Amino acid sequence: MPLSPLYISLKVAFVATFFTMLFGILAANRVVKLKRFKGVIDGIFTLPMVLPPTVVGFFLLLIFGNNGYFGKYLAQIGMSVVFTWQGATIAAAVVSFPLVYRTSRGAFEQMDQNLVYAARTLGMPEWKIFLLIIMPSCWPGVAAGTILAFARALGEFGATTMLAGNIPGRTQTMSLAVYSAVQSNNREKAFYWVIIIMGISFITMLLMNYWTGYQERSKRKRA
Repeated sequence: MPLSPLYISLKVAFVATFFTMLFGILAANRVVKLKRFKGVIDGIFTLPMVLPPTVVGFFLLLIFGNNGYFGKYLAQIGMSVVFTWQGATIAAAVVSFPLVYRTSRGAFEQMDQNLVYAARTLGMPEWKIFLLIIMPSCWPGVAAGTILAFARALGEFGATTMLAGNIPGRTQTMSLAVYSAVQSNNREKAFYWVIIIMGISFITMLLMNYWTGYQERSKRKRA
Protein backbone atom coordinates (compact mmCIF):
# COMPACT_ATOMS: atom_id res chain seq x y z
CA MET A 1 0.00 0.00 0.00
CA PRO A 2 1.43 3.47 -0.90
CA LEU A 3 3.05 5.25 2.02
CA SER A 4 2.71 8.80 0.68
CA PRO A 5 0.00 9.76 3.27
CA LEU A 6 2.41 8.72 6.05
CA TYR A 7 5.26 10.73 4.55
CA ILE A 8 3.06 13.78 3.94
CA SER A 9 1.57 13.59 7.45
CA LEU A 10 4.97 13.38 9.15
CA LYS A 11 6.43 16.17 6.99
CA VAL A 12 3.47 18.43 7.68
CA ALA A 13 3.41 17.62 11.41
CA PHE A 14 7.14 18.16 11.98
CA VAL A 15 7.30 21.45 10.03
CA ALA A 16 4.07 22.72 11.62
CA THR A 17 5.29 21.80 15.12
CA PHE A 18 8.58 23.64 14.57
CA PHE A 19 6.83 26.90 13.71
CA THR A 20 4.14 26.34 16.32
CA MET A 21 6.75 25.92 19.04
CA LEU A 22 8.70 28.98 17.88
CA PHE A 23 5.77 31.37 17.60
CA GLY A 24 3.87 29.83 20.52
CA ILE A 25 6.76 30.46 22.92
CA LEU A 26 7.33 34.00 21.66
CA ALA A 27 3.61 34.82 21.83
CA ALA A 28 3.25 33.40 25.35
CA ASN A 29 6.29 35.31 26.59
CA ARG A 30 4.91 38.51 25.12
CA VAL A 31 1.37 38.11 26.45
CA VAL A 32 2.61 37.41 29.99
CA LYS A 33 4.29 40.82 29.99
CA LEU A 34 1.27 42.74 28.69
CA LYS A 35 -0.47 45.24 30.95
CA ARG A 36 -3.42 46.07 28.69
CA PHE A 37 -5.70 44.03 26.43
CA LYS A 38 -4.19 40.79 27.71
CA GLY A 39 -7.57 39.04 27.78
CA VAL A 40 -8.43 40.08 24.22
CA ILE A 41 -5.11 39.01 22.74
CA ASP A 42 -5.15 35.76 24.72
CA GLY A 43 -8.63 35.06 23.36
CA ILE A 44 -7.45 35.63 19.79
CA PHE A 45 -4.49 33.27 20.21
CA THR A 46 -6.67 30.60 21.82
CA LEU A 47 -9.54 30.90 19.34
CA PRO A 48 -8.34 28.19 16.88
CA MET A 49 -8.59 25.64 19.69
CA VAL A 50 -12.33 26.19 20.21
CA LEU A 51 -13.48 26.99 16.67
CA PRO A 52 -14.58 24.17 14.35
CA PRO A 53 -11.63 23.24 12.08
CA THR A 54 -13.71 24.02 8.99
CA VAL A 55 -14.23 27.58 10.26
CA VAL A 56 -10.48 27.93 10.75
CA GLY A 57 -9.99 26.59 7.23
CA PHE A 58 -12.49 29.12 5.87
CA PHE A 59 -10.58 32.02 7.43
CA LEU A 60 -7.30 30.61 6.09
CA LEU A 61 -8.84 30.55 2.62
CA LEU A 62 -9.82 34.20 3.03
CA ILE A 63 -6.22 35.00 3.90
CA PHE A 64 -4.20 32.64 1.67
CA GLY A 65 -6.62 31.98 -1.20
CA ASN A 66 -5.67 33.33 -4.62
CA ASN A 67 -8.00 36.28 -4.02
CA GLY A 68 -7.25 36.48 -0.30
CA TYR A 69 -5.60 39.27 1.64
CA PHE A 70 -2.17 37.63 1.52
CA GLY A 71 -2.70 35.07 -1.22
CA LYS A 72 -3.07 37.67 -3.98
CA TYR A 73 0.43 38.94 -3.24
CA LEU A 74 1.79 35.41 -3.40
CA ALA A 75 0.00 34.98 -6.74
CA GLN A 76 1.84 38.01 -8.12
CA ILE A 77 5.18 36.27 -7.57
CA GLY A 78 3.90 32.94 -8.87
CA MET A 79 3.35 31.27 -5.51
CA SER A 80 0.33 29.67 -3.87
CA VAL A 81 -0.29 27.62 -0.75
CA VAL A 82 -3.74 26.41 -1.79
CA PHE A 83 -3.74 22.68 -2.70
CA THR A 84 -0.10 22.27 -1.57
CA TRP A 85 1.57 20.54 1.37
CA GLN A 86 2.64 24.00 2.55
CA GLY A 87 -1.04 24.84 2.86
CA ALA A 88 -1.57 21.70 4.91
CA THR A 89 1.32 22.78 7.11
CA ILE A 90 -0.18 26.23 7.67
CA ALA A 91 -3.54 24.69 8.58
CA ALA A 92 -1.94 22.23 11.01
CA ALA A 93 0.20 24.96 12.59
CA VAL A 94 -2.74 27.32 13.16
CA VAL A 95 -4.92 24.61 14.70
CA SER A 96 -2.16 23.28 16.99
CA PHE A 97 -0.72 26.70 17.93
CA PRO A 98 -2.96 27.24 21.01
CA LEU A 99 -1.64 24.04 22.63
CA VAL A 100 1.93 25.35 22.72
CA TYR A 101 0.82 28.88 23.52
CA ARG A 102 -1.41 27.94 26.48
CA THR A 103 1.04 25.51 28.09
CA SER A 104 3.97 27.92 27.59
CA ARG A 105 2.02 30.80 29.05
CA GLY A 106 1.07 28.72 32.09
CA ALA A 107 4.71 27.73 32.60
CA PHE A 108 5.91 31.35 32.31
CA GLU A 109 3.30 32.59 34.78
CA GLN A 110 4.18 29.92 37.37
CA MET A 111 7.92 30.57 37.19
CA ASP A 112 9.67 32.08 40.20
CA GLN A 113 10.07 35.73 39.16
CA ASN A 114 12.75 36.29 41.79
CA LEU A 115 15.19 34.55 39.42
CA VAL A 116 14.41 37.11 36.74
CA TYR A 117 14.69 40.04 39.15
CA ALA A 118 18.05 38.78 40.39
CA ALA A 119 19.38 38.44 36.85
CA ARG A 120 18.26 41.99 36.01
CA THR A 121 19.96 43.28 39.16
CA LEU A 122 23.19 41.69 37.92
CA GLY A 123 22.80 43.51 34.60
CA MET A 124 21.95 40.52 32.42
CA PRO A 125 20.23 41.53 29.14
CA GLU A 126 16.64 40.43 28.55
CA TRP A 127 17.47 37.99 25.75
CA LYS A 128 19.98 36.21 27.96
CA ILE A 129 17.46 36.06 30.81
CA PHE A 130 14.96 34.47 28.46
CA LEU A 131 17.38 31.89 27.02
CA LEU A 132 19.39 31.04 30.13
CA ILE A 133 16.87 31.40 32.97
CA ILE A 134 13.27 31.45 31.78
CA MET A 135 13.43 28.71 29.13
CA PRO A 136 15.35 26.13 31.23
CA SER A 137 12.92 26.68 34.12
CA CYS A 138 9.81 26.45 31.95
CA TRP A 139 11.01 23.82 29.47
CA PRO A 140 8.98 20.88 30.90
CA GLY A 141 5.70 22.70 30.27
CA VAL A 142 6.81 23.94 26.86
CA ALA A 143 7.93 20.44 25.83
CA ALA A 144 4.62 18.89 26.90
CA GLY A 145 2.70 21.45 24.87
CA THR A 146 4.95 20.85 21.87
CA ILE A 147 4.35 17.10 21.98
CA LEU A 148 0.58 17.65 22.15
CA ALA A 149 0.82 20.10 19.25
CA PHE A 150 2.64 17.48 17.16
CA ALA A 151 -0.09 14.93 17.86
CA ARG A 152 -2.75 17.51 16.97
CA ALA A 153 -0.98 18.49 13.75
CA LEU A 154 -0.61 14.85 12.79
CA GLY A 155 -4.36 14.28 12.97
CA GLU A 156 -5.57 17.58 11.52
CA PHE A 157 -8.43 17.13 9.06
CA GLY A 158 -10.97 19.94 8.68
CA ALA A 159 -8.78 23.00 8.11
CA THR A 160 -6.42 20.96 5.94
CA THR A 161 -9.29 19.88 3.69
CA MET A 162 -10.44 23.47 3.26
CA LEU A 163 -7.01 24.94 2.42
CA ALA A 164 -4.96 22.09 0.95
CA GLY A 165 -7.62 19.74 -0.37
CA ASN A 166 -7.37 15.97 -0.55
CA ILE A 167 -5.00 15.26 -3.43
CA PRO A 168 -3.39 11.76 -3.31
CA GLY A 169 0.39 11.92 -3.32
CA ARG A 170 0.37 15.68 -2.82
CA THR A 171 -1.76 16.85 0.10
CA GLN A 172 -3.48 13.66 1.27
CA THR A 173 -2.50 13.06 4.88
CA MET A 174 -3.34 9.92 6.83
CA SER A 175 -6.53 11.47 8.23
CA LEU A 176 -7.65 12.35 4.73
CA ALA A 177 -6.68 8.88 3.52
CA VAL A 178 -9.01 7.37 6.14
CA TYR A 179 -11.82 9.65 5.00
CA SER A 180 -11.27 8.78 1.32
CA ALA A 181 -11.14 5.05 2.08
CA VAL A 182 -14.41 5.18 4.02
CA GLN A 183 -16.05 7.19 1.25
CA SER A 184 -15.03 4.53 -1.29
CA ASN A 185 -16.16 1.75 1.09
CA ASN A 186 -12.60 0.39 1.38
CA ARG A 187 -12.62 -0.54 5.05
CA GLU A 188 -9.38 -2.51 4.84
CA LYS A 189 -7.48 0.58 3.68
CA ALA A 190 -9.20 2.76 6.26
CA PHE A 191 -8.32 0.31 9.03
CA TYR A 192 -4.71 0.25 7.80
CA TRP A 193 -4.30 4.01 8.19
CA VAL A 194 -6.28 4.13 11.44
CA ILE A 195 -3.86 1.62 13.01
CA ILE A 196 -0.85 3.68 11.90
CA ILE A 197 -2.34 6.94 13.23
CA MET A 198 -3.26 5.31 16.54
CA GLY A 199 0.21 3.80 16.86
CA ILE A 200 2.03 7.09 16.26
CA SER A 201 -0.36 9.00 18.54
CA PHE A 202 0.03 6.42 21.33
CA ILE A 203 3.82 6.55 21.10
CA THR A 204 3.63 10.35 21.24
CA MET A 205 1.55 10.21 24.42
CA LEU A 206 3.97 7.70 25.95
CA LEU A 207 6.85 10.07 25.25
CA MET A 208 4.96 12.93 26.90
CA ASN A 209 4.17 10.82 29.97
CA TYR A 210 7.78 9.65 30.17
CA TRP A 211 9.02 13.21 29.92
CA THR A 212 6.62 14.40 32.64
CA GLY A 213 7.65 11.56 34.93
CA TYR A 214 11.32 12.23 34.27
CA GLN A 215 10.96 15.88 35.18
CA GLU A 216 9.10 15.03 38.39
CA ARG A 217 11.82 12.56 39.40
CA SER A 218 14.49 15.15 38.65
CA LYS A 219 12.74 17.71 40.85
CA ARG A 220 12.50 15.23 43.75
CA LYS A 221 16.21 14.46 43.46
CA ARG A 222 17.13 18.15 43.52
CA ALA A 223 14.81 18.84 46.48
